[in-house]
Amino acid sequence: MTTPCPTCSDGALRALDAALAEDDLDRAIALGLLQWEAVEPCAACAAAVQRVTTARDARLRALAARERYRARAARLTARAEARDRRRAAAQATPGAPALPPSAADVLARAKARAAAKARGG
Repeated sequence: MTTPCPTCSDGALRALDAALAEDDLDRAIALGLLQWEAVEPCAACAAAVQRVTTARDARLRALAARERYRARAARLTARAEARDRRRAAAQATPGAPALPPSAADVLARAKARAAAKARGG
């Protein structure tokens, strides 16, 4: 007598394959699709193992992509908020030079030279 395949004798494969055949992804996930690991399948269950493995891998890729999208959106939101805070701080301090101090010094010297030339000096 041959020993039955552990994957065939486990009802999880049949339940997952049935849920996927009915396109019921929620039920398949509830049955453990994302955690499912197959042992070496026999010829009888190889096709079902392939279908479940393919569905699991596709869902894990989709979940990873969603997580990357959410992380990117959070980074962009944080950058926009930081930019808005910097702009608000710059507008809130009236009289503060809009230029960095070194550029403001260069501009002041250039204005002084232009004023001296205008006076004829």
